[in-house]
Amino acid sequence: MSERLWRVYLSGEIHTDWREQIAEGVAAVGLPVRLDAPVTVHADSDDCGAVILGEEDKPFWRDQKGSRMNAIRTRTLIGEADVVVVRFGDKYRQWNAAFDAGTAAALGKALITLHDPALTHALKEVDGAALAVCETPQQVVQTLAYVIRGELPGRSGSLAAE
Repeated sequence: MSERLWRVYLSGEIHTDWREQIAEGVAAVGLPVRLDAPVTVHADSDDCGAVILGEEDKPFWRDQKGSRMNAIRTRTLIGEADVVVVRFGDKYRQWNAAFDAGTAAALGKALITLHDPALTHALKEVDGAALAVCETPQQVVQTLAYVIRGELPGRSGSLAAE
């Protein structure tokens, strides 16, 4: 019998390597996980609507084209996800990350937030909707290992009842 493949959507901050750390951790422990994410090349994400559908005279309409095109990907992948991980960094306003967390919560998706403890107060409502609040990518991997296989770090034989 093969293991179920879990879909995990990695949303949020794009300026650090947290996604790569989770991907490496998931691979290292051999979890049956498919990781999905938004387009993380900032310029491509911003420019997609204008490049594909044509430039706009006003920045508002240019941004609307791009954001709507990105929403096709985001909505689809969040909708297909078993687990949504939303990373909040300490730089920039991350309204899209908060929006993705709200979307995941509204769809009843298992939500994991990932952020530095310094952001706990600012994110209290978002964290209140999360099923796990992690501070490191390693904690996300350990959470996934526990949820998927019943494995706790450092404990042999901590698999779910067979």
